[in-house]
Amino acid sequence: MNDRYGSDVLFGDWRAVGRTTIPQREAVRDLVIEEAATGFCGAVVRVEKNIVTLEDRFGKHRLFPLGPGFLIDGDPVVLTPPKAQAPAGRARTASGSFAVADAKARVALPSRIFVEGRHDAELVERVWGADLRVEGVVVEYLEGVDDLDAIVREFAPSVGRRVGVLVDHLVPGSKESRIAEAVAEGPFGAHVLVVGHPYVDIWQAVKPGRIGLEQWPMVPRSIEWKHGICEALGWPHEDQADIARAWQRILGRVRSYADLEPTLLGRVEQLIDFVTVPA
Repeated sequence: MNDRYGSDVLFGDWRAVGRTTIPQREAVRDLVIEEAATGFCGAVVRVEKNIVTLEDRFGKHRLFPLGPGFLIDGDPVVLTPPKAQAPAGRARTASGSFAVADAKARVALPSRIFVEGRHDAELVERVWGADLRVEGVVVEYLEGVDDLDAIVREFAPSVGRRVGVLVDHLVPGSKESRIAEAVAEGPFGAHVLVVGHPYVDIWQAVKPGRIGLEQWPMVPRSIEWKHGICEALGWPHEDQADIARAWQRILGRVRSYADLEPTLLGRVEQLIDFVTVPA
């Protein structure tokens, strides 16, 4: 039967009529959001006690309380704490290998992996550190490769005492390629493996998208590369302390092998395989 008087306006949730529901979003790491009141825009880097820390493209941090007042692509959202992720299957290390639970400390192998500098060593530790500790492989840095031939001769590699070397800018015709060839042709060449990546510096092995770039800036040869990168990005670059802070900012965005270029991944895995071959 038709209701000649219409429906009861108080029936149901009459308070919600015409009200817009703002969607909720979890404050997961790297989610880019804008705080509406201040206009501060950045990526989520930390959530603690209902406080979210955002980092903008210049590395500046701001803290805000979770809840309403945020925008994603211009649309309002209510920011909520991220849900705890239940472990799915066997845990993996940052390199993608299966994690070894309760592994006992082992004596370091006689073999070594050498890298050019401190930043190279820190990046290898960030991604492959767990794997290297299980295998007992020590990574040392050289402060450049100019003296690599002398270092190898002093180390005196042999069967069961191998040396793997990771070199920056290992491209045909470069100084680094000539040094690598000399080591390979030397008396210990059979027990040494020198590999490298094509980048001017290990910084470039981090995918530019991790720091909000489409590609790494081009730096003229007349400018020291790290200083040029910092200048192009608007980061402080007056002294070595500024360069160190810039690297820590980049390194802090690396969580796993997925944040590195494949051209570096394959070379490090190759070195680990080389130095862990049983005698």
